[in-house]
Amino acid sequence: MSIFEELESEVRSYSRGWPVVFDRAQGSWLHDESGKPYLDFFAGAGALNYGHNNPRLKQALIDYIQRDGVTHALDMFTVAKRDFLQTFRDKVLDPRGLGYKVVFPGPGGANAVEAALKLARKVTGRESVINFTNAFHGMTLGALSVTGNSMKRGGAGVPLVHATPMPYDKYFDGAMPDFLYFEKLLQDSGSGLNEPAAVIVEGVQGEGGINAARLEWLKGLDDLCKRHNILLILDDVQMGCGRTGPFFSFEDAGITPDIVCLSKSISGYGLPMALTLIKPELDVWEPGEHNGTFRGISPAFVTAKEAIDAYWSDDELEKSTKAKGERIASAFSGIVEAYPEANLFAKGRGLARGIEFANGDLAGRVCAEAFARGLLMETSGPDGEVMKLLPPLTLTDDELTQGLSIIDESIKAVLTK
Repeated sequence: MSIFEELESEVRSYSRGWPVVFDRAQGSWLHDESGKPYLDFFAGAGALNYGHNNPRLKQALIDYIQRDGVTHALDMFTVAKRDFLQTFRDKVLDPRGLGYKVVFPGPGGANAVEAALKLARKVTGRESVINFTNAFHGMTLGALSVTGNSMKRGGAGVPLVHATPMPYDKYFDGAMPDFLYFEKLLQDSGSGLNEPAAVIVEGVQGEGGINAARLEWLKGLDDLCKRHNILLILDDVQMGCGRTGPFFSFEDAGITPDIVCLSKSISGYGLPMALTLIKPELDVWEPGEHNGTFRGISPAFVTAKEAIDAYWSDDELEKSTKAKGERIASAFSGIVEAYPEANLFAKGRGLARGIEFANGDLAGRVCAEAFARGLLMETSGPDGEVMKLLPPLTLTDDELTQGLSIIDESIKAVLTK
């Protein structure tokens, strides 16, 4: 592994916790170059909801490349883009009564967020954006300005302005009514709060510590935005494409955000792709006003279409995700009860789950023990105090049983030393 140490930047992170060289991957498994298998409860940080090298998606991709299908086309019309848009409308948007138009902002989640922020400011003529404590929206300057983590914000090197944080759901553990502070600032002409263009929020905060907003809290936020003429941006980059059960994390709350950011698993195969979904009345862009060289990667359109055909033509995946999520919730409740002195806390929704430990050292040691036993998972939260699970939605019941067993053993090894 010397080439990595010699040539790759010190900014690398995941490889420090998993110091092996991976070579092959299929389904819920990664294999290192010696052939050792690892059960993957990380899934590309949520970019592989349908597993590694999903056979149906892989075949569609191979067929497209084999026939010399267009790979790179910026925003030109292609068969691959047309097929994706038609399928996305017919099987995702229309069945949910969503009339969004689609912006292709660039290949990553931060691109989707930047486009959303720019458009909200253009539409409203306002500069300020409201974000939430422990939010994570990306590493570019605009996305960092609405991110909560101080270490990541510190990497910007310049002041991050035009954003004001508000408390996320349960931030005060129910000590005050929802949005009391936010409403007061909006209503008080002496508060000093600039009139916001938008509010940006995650339905479940992944990097922030698997903080799942209550559905009634999301409904209340949506109502607040409507009453104060503020655009609502829902960042579904990590929690969209079925991670919480429904295709979008906000569906169960019965709301329709003004703007939705998607990336990670929208391509279905781990290929770079992002969408910014906007209500039609917000589509005020001038041609080329927001663009990018890699805003249309046709192989990603191909696998995205195939993923929607395969998994969103019915509700089987949604029901399976919710059922497996409840299995994890039950297992985690048992772990919490087994170690009352450790003050553990189970968190999450769907197949975004976690256990919060007293500190980041404990959570990190649990993940290290799991890695030694052949399971990949990461930590999240402001101090890395949450053991975070994002397994493929397609994992089998046996794989889930195996993973939960390793987690139980790993926690036992750390907490009973």
